[in-house]
Amino acid sequence: MATTKRDLVARIAESTGTTHRCAKAVVQAFLDEVTHELAQGNRIELRDFGVFETRIAAPRMAQNPKTLDKIRVPAKCRAVFKPGRLMKDQVNGHLM
Repeated sequence: MATTKRDLVARIAESTGTTHRCAKAVVQAFLDEVTHELAQGNRIELRDFGVFETRIAAPRMAQNPKTLDKIRVPAKCRAVFKPGRLMKDQVNGHLM
């Protein structure tokens, strides 16, 4: 089951004792800043949580499955997330 932004906002509002509107504004502001920094090519390091950064995917050749024509896929920038040690430990703790 996926947790949505709406679910996160509701939990944050409840756990911090703020209004739903305030929690939603904070979550949206955080997401906007992460997006802005990545768009600028910056790396975002959140200690014990993880790192957001961009990587360049090299251009490549692909094939249209219907026509079998070869097409060139241009290079593009990808957003990636590398989890931190604390997150890894907590996530892996649920497997034991």
